[in-house]
Amino acid sequence: MNKEPKVSIVIPFYNCPYVDRAVQSALDQTYPCLEIIVVDDGSTREKEKLESFKEKIIYIPKSNGGTASALNRGIERASGTYFAWLSADDLFHPHKIARQMERLQHTGTLFNHTGYYYINELGTRISEPVRMPIYNKGELVETMMTGCPVNGSSVLLHMDIFRKVGLFNESFLYTQDYDLWLRILPHYEWSYIEEPLLDYRVHKEMGSVVHKEAQTQEIKGVQAKHREILSRLLRKERGG
Repeated sequence: MNKEPKVSIVIPFYNCPYVDRAVQSALDQTYPCLEIIVVDDGSTREKEKLESFKEKIIYIPKSNGGTASALNRGIERASGTYFAWLSADDLFHPHKIARQMERLQHTGTLFNHTGYYYINELGTRISEPVRMPIYNKGELVETMMTGCPVNGSSVLLHMDIFRKVGLFNESFLYTQDYDLWLRILPHYEWSYIEEPLLDYRVHKEMGSVVHKEAQTQEIKGVQAKHREILSRLLRKERGG
């Protein structure tokens, strides 16, 4: 009997009051072959919420270094064939990983992302499904040059991608995901699931709210870094 490929779910954690709910949503996945890695990025509070899960997760404490460093530590420890990122304040829907693995196998792609809902502090959904239009490769490149519609917690990718393009860039404090997706885009085809398979929590303490101005400046830096390569890729896709 064939064993399903293992998926490593990495949860970076820093003082997040919702981390227990995130871990539980990972444990509730219907996909049978998972490991859940929680990387504690120097938390000073909320750590007690992980105590009841310690037998079911891999717990890695480290000094504070930012989200990218926590993700990279988890990836380095991971033993799975595939990687999924779950932010400590977000929630996977129960069939998320199973649906994504089916889509990867069906399409032959190594990178997948999905639609999602916004939820508030109480976990109540406050939006209609947030979906990205179905783009051809050229349209996708053009869109990614101007902004990032890919929610990091919705992504599932093959670990071979990291061996090709490298891990998250730890010099980016807020846009490490955007930078990685732009490094992946020239080398791999992506697949997409319109169905929302993630609840993305918006709250006053989230990084994109607290550090909005710094994040905006970092986005410009990431776009400038990749502009030349992506412009060449766009011309190629357009037959130019």
